[in-house]
Amino acid sequence: MLDELAWNANPVRRAGCGAYRWLSRRCFHETGTSLDNLSIREGSHTVRLIDGVMLLWWILTVPSFLFVAIDVQRTPAATVIKWAFIILVAFTGPIGAFFYVLGCREPLYGVHEEYVSVRWRQVMGSTMHCAAGDGIGIIVGAAVGAGLALNFWPDFLLEYTLGFGFGWTYFQAFAMRFMAGGSYRKSLRMTFLPELLSMNLLMSGMLLTTRFSMRAVEGGDDPTRPEFWFIMSMALIVGFAFAYPINWWLVANHMKHGMFTVRKEAVSALNGREPVTPMPAGPPPVQPGIRVKAAMTVLTFAILGGTLLVITQLAIR
Repeated sequence: MLDELAWNANPVRRAGCGAYRWLSRRCFHETGTSLDNLSIREGSHTVRLIDGVMLLWWILTVPSFLFVAIDVQRTPAATVIKWAFIILVAFTGPIGAFFYVLGCREPLYGVHEEYVSVRWRQVMGSTMHCAAGDGIGIIVGAAVGAGLALNFWPDFLLEYTLGFGFGWTYFQAFAMRFMAGGSYRKSLRMTFLPELLSMNLLMSGMLLTTRFSMRAVEGGDDPTRPEFWFIMSMALIVGFAFAYPINWWLVANHMKHGMFTVRKEAVSALNGREPVTPMPAGPPPVQPGIRVKAAMTVLTFAILGGTLLVITQLAIR
């Protein structure tokens, strides 16, 4: 309290603060931009705050990616999980590397099974799998749509189709077909609804991030510029956060797998094929009834619909 009184009593500081407020109001009145968001001009070049943020992000992302790409090879996880972490860290940088260490990396040999059995780690693996598979399709769709200068709705449909199509048919059903006894057709049936629910939430988070960010950042809608890829990285992080709660429900209700362990010894014994995860003893896990599944489906589409409504009203030029 005394410090605040001393600050206000100082006429130089008071004049400085008053000048800043006057300049900020004048700047906003004339340019529509607050003083805090102004670029710094040096000679003929303009240095933007986001340029420094992006540079720092890429500097941190490179060693994070290399660490995970190398270290994950000794982690006793399924091949698709390893690739999912590598893909995710390529976009989420140090954040993805942190969650790899916290959620999947075996701290001591022989404890991975117990380590990943905690529910939140199981859900992290499930969400990460969705974000990597669906996320690739969404990002590719966004890049193609921007290159073709598509309007919002064709671009959205392209992103959704590629995201869900790749995430479901390959990253889930094909890569995880050993969970269905090796049958790809059965795996497609098993993974369709869980992947759809997770996709709707991931897409909602990514759409909100990309549409508002691209509107605010110059070059953000141009896939030939780094701003576009930085926004996509941030969008994938936000999409992950959006999809985490529904993946918790899916894992808790035995509709989606979480993190699990695949030892090299078991793979070698099966001539390079990853073993089918054994079912626990006793009756099979009970999934929710069709009404509950239908209600959750409606809920995720309602969230996606609300996202589209907000974007069409506020974020489309």
